[in-house]
Amino acid sequence: MRILLVGAGGVGSAVVPIAARRDFYEHIVVADSQQGRAAAAVARAGDDPRFSAITLDASDQDQVVAALREHRCDVLFNAVDPRFTMPLFNAALEAGCRYLDMAMSLSRPHPREPYSKTGVKLGDRQFEMDGAWRERGSLALVGMGVEPGLADVFARYAADHLFGAIDEIGIRDGANLVVEGYDFAPTFSIWTTIEECLNPPVVWEEGEWRTTEPFSEPEVFEFPEGIGPVECVNVEHEEVLLVPRWIDAKRVTFKYGLGEEFIGVLKTLRKLGLDSVEKVKVGSAEVAPRDLLAARLPDPATLGERMTGKTCAGTWVKGTGKDGKPREVYLYHVVDNAWSMREYGAQAVVWQTAIHPVVALELLATGAWKGEGVLGPEAFDAVPFLDLLTEYGSPWGLREAA
Repeated sequence: MRILLVGAGGVGSAVVPIAARRDFYEHIVVADSQQGRAAAAVARAGDDPRFSAITLDASDQDQVVAALREHRCDVLFNAVDPRFTMPLFNAALEAGCRYLDMAMSLSRPHPREPYSKTGVKLGDRQFEMDGAWRERGSLALVGMGVEPGLADVFARYAADHLFGAIDEIGIRDGANLVVEGYDFAPTFSIWTTIEECLNPPVVWEEGEWRTTEPFSEPEVFEFPEGIGPVECVNVEHEEVLLVPRWIDAKRVTFKYGLGEEFIGVLKTLRKLGLDSVEKVKVGSAEVAPRDLLAARLPDPATLGERMTGKTCAGTWVKGTGKDGKPREVYLYHVVDNAWSMREYGAQAVVWQTAIHPVVALELLATGAWKGEGVLGPEAFDAVPFLDLLTEYGSPWGLREAA
């Protein structure tokens, strides 16, 4: 397997030291719009000759196709923000390569009723091309990070091994992470955070998708391993669009533990128009307010030394167990920032996002996972993934409701 890894930001850089410990691939070409950033990511593998760095414009489909062919790559691993999903997705299809991403094609709210009806949903543009990928005999594995990604694998595992019937699947994400020295420092891409938090959240209920207000339906969820209670709210996320395609559940939600202060900042950005991606003229320059904000805030990848605490990603499932009795479980994955910094030199949130696509790529390389078309993680057997994740030294947990 020869992999073109597009994006050497926080997650892309964290992929390198994780993959460097494995031997399922021949070579990984790390590509970024900034040569220095790609080279710095490769340097994290030491003198490992299986890594190289190139400059690449992820928005230029022709350039991406040329890079795939020049470097004889058979997999494109998309580690950039979702603005670039479609040119990379299309480039992989054109080049006849397999494709993997962690964030799917962008949504567009309903033009008249954004808080009750869906418009263009996350991933719609990719799923519309399922036939073209099947005709090619190739695979696009979409939404394969941690959330979406591992959370979807948990849903598949619960459906296959724990439940006879499922009433609700709810992705619940929370943390007790603290970043010293900053009044406001998101631990993940602010561009992506704004996109998913301020768009209308989607909920799956009784056989159809509907939308609701941002930050709706607050609930306090008790997270494991010392994190404790965190208030979680509805946020737009891919799992709600992926899970119902393969798993029978009456209701699917995604709720994120943001905190009152963080939500307040996001609401203020919306009020001031600073969440916009449309360029505005400032003197002789033109800049999108969201890009300016991203440039002004610290790079999440650099925050590890200032961070303390743990982050938890997981899937809560409620329904009827295999024995016919009511059952409620939470399948989860916790990463301690002190551990990920010590072991890999990567902060917990980006490391947790990076490990799962590497595990998936190894399963594709060995043939444990195989398929054609545009597929989410739910389309595959969860057991090989969870077993291999444990082998990587990052075990998962299961908590039964009392």
